[in-house]
Amino acid sequence: MGKIIAVFNQKGGVGKTTTNVNLSASLGKMGKKVLVLDLDPQGNTTSGYGIEKNEVENTIYEVMLDGISMKDAIIHTEFENIDIVASATDLAGAEIEIAAMDDREYILKNAIKEVAEEYEYIFIDCPPSLGMLTINCLTSVDSVLVPIQCEYYALEGVSQLMETIKLVRTRLNPDISIQGVVLSMFDGRANLSIQVVEEVKKYFKGSVYTTLIPRNVRLAEAPSHGMPVIYYDTKCKGAVAYLELAEEFIDLEEDII
Repeated sequence: MGKIIAVFNQKGGVGKTTTNVNLSASLGKMGKKVLVLDLDPQGNTTSGYGIEKNEVENTIYEVMLDGISMKDAIIHTEFENIDIVASATDLAGAEIEIAAMDDREYILKNAIKEVAEEYEYIFIDCPPSLGMLTINCLTSVDSVLVPIQCEYYALEGVSQLMETIKLVRTRLNPDISIQGVVLSMFDGRANLSIQVVEEVKKYFKGSVYTTLIPRNVRLAEAPSHGMPVIYYDTKCKGAVAYLELAEEFIDLEEDII
């Protein structure tokens, strides 16, 4: 059964979607079969993989709200070993609809069961807020990958994030754990970036990945071209960093096994 991972931070603008798209694509490039679920109504992961969410017939919305089979919503992308279930604008109103449903916290978990055996990793891009979509996501996963930017107030909201995970562990998903922390927007020339790295390492102790994702123009440009950075510019610093992160990710997984 594939490992299910939420890319989650309640604080917006921390590189959540960038990490989801580029880490999953890098793992796919390394031969791992990956499914990406876009649970964020903004649909940036969907567009980051070159898919126009408004043109998709069956999205994660139809899976969760209309009972469509997850298999019928899977899109096989042009990128190596990457499948995706697209987001939908309708997700913005889904919180209210889900609240009235039976076993509302487990809708996504039950839908994933159908396909979990077919993938090595399933990544879920969560909304940057705590509602029923995020609760469904955290109830479904084995672990949480936390992206944090190397900027002032980097740890703002992290205690709330940890409290949320603790609450979910107590009430809904006793096995949820921290997969790791990814530090992005790193600038080695800036003292602030270096200070933030040290601060985050102290807070999360041994859970921070060694690989740092740098500020990189090509990394920022890639989404507008509908492709992960490793396909947009293989040799740029952003692409090299995400491939290194994928290697570290796999090595740590193997150490656990």
